[in-house]
Amino acid sequence: MVRDLINVQYPLIEDTQSVASVEVDKTTVSDENGITVKNAFANKNNTLFVFITNNGESDAEVTFLSGNMYPNSILGNLVQTVPASSVTAFQFQDAARFENKDGSLNVDFEEGFSGDIFAIAKPTSLNV
Repeated sequence: MVRDLINVQYPLIEDTQSVASVEVDKTTVSDENGITVKNAFANKNNTLFVFITNNGESDAEVTFLSGNMYPNSILGNLVQTVPASSVTAFQFQDAARFENKDGSLNVDFEEGFSGDIFAIAKPTSLNV
């Protein structure tokens, strides 16, 4: 399967070190291709959030595919529901279940899905 690639977006912290912000760059999902989030788990600090917008009039299923890096992948794929006309945020607590050897995360969408996706994570450096 050919997959569309997206990058993790990292917020930048302002001068007083009080607030970090990022101007979000959304990618339109092609349900035939699926999505690969490049370097999804590079930060290793459990701050990866994947946001999925469902523009459809009914709930839709997305599948986070098990990875090939760690033994936790034996837990398999995880299917989650994104309610109709909503934006849902998924935070990854068990990165080892989903991480591929190249650090990526693969996401599949049910046929007919209409929406967008983007990923945000906290940088690992102290001052960015």
